[in-house]
Amino acid sequence: MKTEQEIIEEMQAVVEQMRLDDIEDNPDIVDEMFDCDCCGENKCLAGSIEYEGYRLCNDCVLLAETGFALGRIKSVTELIEAVEDKHLAELAKFVKDEENRNNN
Repeated sequence: MKTEQEIIEEMQAVVEQMRLDDIEDNPDIVDEMFDCDCCGENKCLAGSIEYEGYRLCNDCVLLAETGFALGRIKSVTELIEAVEDKHLAELAKFVKDEENRNNN
């Protein structure tokens, strides 16, 4: 049986390879951005995956896949709820930055 560390390292390699494969298939993807439905950050489309109607960035895909592999989460919704505070903080930061930009 694999240790948690081995599972985490394996997931890191798999998810990174997905990102690299996307870039190899379409080099222009590095310039394509989207707002991750999980962390709320504006991220590169490379290595992102859609789960249950939510588009997750490569970093959140790693969290999701590791969570699934370790049996810590059963659905992407659980992960999204777990990082919701971070998502809201990112959204608040964006709104504040926009206000500052518009006021200058």
